[in-house]
Amino acid sequence: MKIVVCIKQVPDTKGGVQFNPDGTLNRGAMLAIMNPDDKAGLEAALKLKDEYDAEVTVLTMGLPKASDVLREALAMGADRGILLTDRALGGSDTWATSTAIAGAIRNLTYDLIITGRQAIDGDTAQVGPQISEHLGIPVISYAQDIKIEGDSVLVERQYEDRHHLIKAKMPCLLTALSELNQPRYMTPGGIFDACEAEIETWGRADLKDVDDANLGLKGSPTKIARASDKVRKGAGEMVNLETEEAVTYIMGRLKEKHII
Repeated sequence: MKIVVCIKQVPDTKGGVQFNPDGTLNRGAMLAIMNPDDKAGLEAALKLKDEYDAEVTVLTMGLPKASDVLREALAMGADRGILLTDRALGGSDTWATSTAIAGAIRNLTYDLIITGRQAIDGDTAQVGPQISEHLGIPVISYAQDIKIEGDSVLVERQYEDRHHLIKAKMPCLLTALSELNQPRYMTPGGIFDACEAEIETWGRADLKDVDDANLGLKGSPTKIARASDKVRKGAGEMVNLETEEAVTYIMGRLKEKHII
């Protein structure tokens, strides 16, 4: 079995965020970590490796320093790390990102592709399903449990207060929740090997069946009107009423704003 795991290096929001003049994140100036949902997806792939002797390839797109999360993945037990980096890909929104990643994956042999549900720096949950659409394979999102049955995958898909049980033939793509598992720690031997390992670096020339018009900032249909590191709230309204009057007042305001 061959598994491709897509991971992302995201800003560590505890250290604050910074923006470029065009509204995009200044990733080079911020501390970074592996996206939590992606780490859960990686752990799911490593468990399948333990059980089925699968080969796990980890792919990320970003600045050269994104190789750090690839080495972390290798130290956890992944077999191969690929960094997709090129100035032509800078400023990509979800559409341009998924286009580029799908173009890279077309170079690989795979049974499963696993991505995180969403990245904490965007919260769109779009890239995984978009990759599957570009590649023309099934997608099962919000995976909270994964099992292999022959040439198919059986997935518990989270749905509000219950779950769907969905079966799909491979190859297919899954998006993982951070609640899927508890990711393992890097081992000392794994860290040593990861430091010595070669990270493959791919660029625009390595993308298959991709049009330049769909790449980078120019190929991104999403346009940022304004960006801010904090959401500023209004001053609010203070009232001093007895209990029954307060209830009537609150209900009236909720109806006025069409909340109820």
